[in-house]
Amino acid sequence: MKTHPSELYFYHSPTQLVDKQTLAYAKSISPFVNTIDLSKEKLTATQWNTLLVKLNLRAKDLLNRAHPDYQRFIAGKNWDDESWLNILIKSPNLIKAPIACLRRNAILCLTPTDILKLNSMRLV
Repeated sequence: MKTHPSELYFYHSPTQLVDKQTLAYAKSISPFVNTIDLSKEKLTATQWNTLLVKLNLRAKDLLNRAHPDYQRFIAGKNWDDESWLNILIKSPNLIKAPIACLRRNAILCLTPTDILKLNSMRLV
């Protein structure tokens, strides 16, 4: 798949206010924003793994531990790496913040302005 070098991929849940605010910042740093609605588009294990490598995080680091579904179904159990990936695939609603990717760099946007860090990363 051919992409523009300035294309920013934005993985989010459009119902979350923080995600909407972060998307506005995304559009300010890149003229090409490809939005991926995690509630509608299922990512594969390979896609999640690629994102995790770019983020330098583990799958469980992306999850909102305060979410009731996390507490009910996930907390307190031992999961292997493949199981964590499956949790991301089946329950993207548990992701605590949107993810932005630009070229080889990615960031978990815990606050809307976190996405601006991609500007300094793109020089690397």
